[in-house]
Amino acid sequence: MTGVGAPDSPSIPFDGTVALVVDAQGLVCPLPILKAKKALSTLQPGEVLEVITTDRNAVKDFQAFCRQTGNGLLSQQQSEGVAHHFLKRRD
Repeated sequence: MTGVGAPDSPSIPFDGTVALVVDAQGLVCPLPILKAKKALSTLQPGEVLEVITTDRNAVKDFQAFCRQTGNGLLSQQQSEGVAHHFLKRRD
């Protein structure tokens, strides 16, 4: 699994603890983003959401989503067409 950097995001500490996982495999934009937005609304500030996607544009989509919403993009990891996005709910 390779990490994909989010060049515009400052480094945010991440201990690997995930509060919720959304499986958005097989869905294309905007559905993974919409599912993530809905899931984030159920989390407490500071909790981490993992979103699993197969949409080839999802890496850039989640980078833009986090920049626009103020949620932290902790990590993006990609392997064999599957990407894992780790988002921290904003305070």
